[in-house]
Amino acid sequence: MLNFNMILRYLPVIIIAAAVVIVILTGYVKSPPDKAFIISGLRKTPRILIGRAGIKIPFLERVDTLYLGQMTVDIKTEQSVPTNDFINVNVDAVAKVRIGTSQEAIQLAAKNFLNKKPEQITKDLQDSLQGNMREIIGTLALKIINTDRDSFSDQVMEKASKDMQKLGIEILSCNIQNVTDEKGLISDLGMDNTSRIKKDAAIAKAQADRDVAIAQAEADKAANDARVAAQTEIAEKNNALLIRQAELKKHSDTAKAVADAAYEIQQQEQQKTIQAAIVNAQIAKTERDTELKQKEVEVREQELAAQVEKAADAEKYRVEKEAEADLIQRQRRAEAEKYEELKKAEAQKAQAEAAKYAAEQEAIGIKAKYDAEAAGITAKGLAEAESIRAKGIAEAEAMEKKAEAYKKYNGAAMAEMMIRIMPEMAAEIAKPLSQIDKINIYGTGDGANGASQISGNLPIVMKQVFDTMSEATGVDFSEIMRANTYDAKVNRNISIDGVSISAAPEVKKAAEQPEGSAATDEGQEAEE
Repeated sequence: MLNFNMILRYLPVIIIAAAVVIVILTGYVKSPPDKAFIISGLRKTPRILIGRAGIKIPFLERVDTLYLGQMTVDIKTEQSVPTNDFINVNVDAVAKVRIGTSQEAIQLAAKNFLNKKPEQITKDLQDSLQGNMREIIGTLALKIINTDRDSFSDQVMEKASKDMQKLGIEILSCNIQNVTDEKGLISDLGMDNTSRIKKDAAIAKAQADRDVAIAQAEADKAANDARVAAQTEIAEKNNALLIRQAELKKHSDTAKAVADAAYEIQQQEQQKTIQAAIVNAQIAKTERDTELKQKEVEVREQELAAQVEKAADAEKYRVEKEAEADLIQRQRRAEAEKYEELKKAEAQKAQAEAAKYAAEQEAIGIKAKYDAEAAGITAKGLAEAESIRAKGIAEAEAMEKKAEAYKKYNGAAMAEMMIRIMPEMAAEIAKPLSQIDKINIYGTGDGANGASQISGNLPIVMKQVFDTMSEATGVDFSEIMRANTYDAKVNRNISIDGVSISAAPEVKKAAEQPEGSAATDEGQEAEE
């Protein structure tokens, strides 16, 4: 019961909703853009739908269609129409029309062309447009109709537009396609115009030939004048070119001479710089040599106080320092060579750039070339001076290392050095005797002849040399000489500087060697 009562309560709503749905489904209409749907029935003014949708109430309203597209109307005079100059003509034209887009035009067209096809509408309009065109033909002359067709079609449109507006029609265009007459007067007018045109053409041709001849003559004269002027200008330009070339050559020669002079001056300056650097290096080397000699004297004075047991350490230190000095020297030599190669590469690059620049500007390139060469000479001179200076410094440092090595030598080493040179001293002492070619000896009667006296002087002189060396060095050379005796080898007991010490294995080894070998080796090490 509850459901039935609810149904009865909502039944009117359901009926109304169903009626609305039915109305929508049966009354929905939508017009295309080229047609107008006119809905009439309930309202005094019909509703117009163009390109949009709407709803009509079934059984109470109706929908009518009005075509809005463009239509073509053929306008022909079926019979000859006399013109203003009483010449019968037949005119064929075409007009483009459509129904106006305003509400008023559509309402007027709906009263006349509702639900009609485009062919029916154009047929209804054809009579009205033909009548308008016939009226316009009667007001114009044949010649105007034939020659000024645009004006003729404009007058037809203007005349017909007033009548078409009353029907809700808009004229888009009107074109005159053909105009004919019964007597062929249009052809006669054409023949007359043809003759006149031929005459005018002949006159125009003669005048044109005359003008062409005059123009040709004037053109020839102008061309000749232009040619003469051009040749004159070319000659003037060539003359100016020769003068300019001479000036440029003069300027180039002057610049070249200046560059040559500058190059010579620069080269001389570089030579002076190199010479000055060499002299400075030599002076520095001389000063270092002087200092080294002074240090050598000091080393020779100090090396007599060193101990024998430090000889091995001195040898080790010497070898290490020589290796370090050799490494430093090789590193500096490599750096000097690298620096020199870098400067050579830079000089070559500068020469290449100068050569390229010289190809573009010959005059300026000559000076740039000499500048580049001068820069190369400067760099080379500086590199050589730097190499000489580095070599001198390396030699000085090596001599300093020698001096430091000499400082570590003891008196025994000095003694060995001096013993090593004793044979040379003896040879020098005996040298005067070898120079004697002839000698007269007179005996004194004391039992010794002169020859024995002369030969006996040699040991005395050698003893004096030993004594002098012992006094200079403070080392007893007699004890050192006895180091090779049986007592020294067996008892290992020698005396140096008045102190008796046991001979070290190094001394024993030196004693077992031939005389002068140990002294020679250590002397060579000291000299290194």
